[in-house]
Amino acid sequence: MTSIKPPRSSRKPLKLHGFSLIELMIVVAIVGILAAIAYPSYVEYVERARRKDATAVMLEAAQFVERYFTERRTYVGVDAALPAALSSAPREGTASYSIAISNTTATSYVLSAVPVAAYTPAKCGSLRVDQQSVRGISNPASATAMEIGDCFNR
Repeated sequence: MTSIKPPRSSRKPLKLHGFSLIELMIVVAIVGILAAIAYPSYVEYVERARRKDATAVMLEAAQFVERYFTERRTYVGVDAALPAALSSAPREGTASYSIAISNTTATSYVLSAVPVAAYTPAKCGSLRVDQQSVRGISNPASATAMEIGDCFNR
């Protein structure tokens, strides 16, 4: 017996599996939009974490400087005595900030956290704190107290 094939018009159409090019492009566009929204938030988070590391190391350095002052009744010479572990932030991994002490006199000093050459923060720039715990930033002189607070607290 030979089988008789039905005419072409009565055959079931072949069902293709997979995605069309339009569906794929829609997914790529959605992923691109989500990435465009998420990436700036991620960069801000990383910058904020680096500033937190720098302020933590600066606080530790300030405590060291105050102990030095308590023992000697002067800040003169503290720059040479500052431990190497307090010279960069973070202490482990790639340094984003370099910690330095300057303007040391018998009764005053200024600690600074300066971004290293490979890292350029979008805001705040260099951070500084003095013997009276007065905090400042190197960015615009017109920065408000709120912006300075954001640099140290966020």
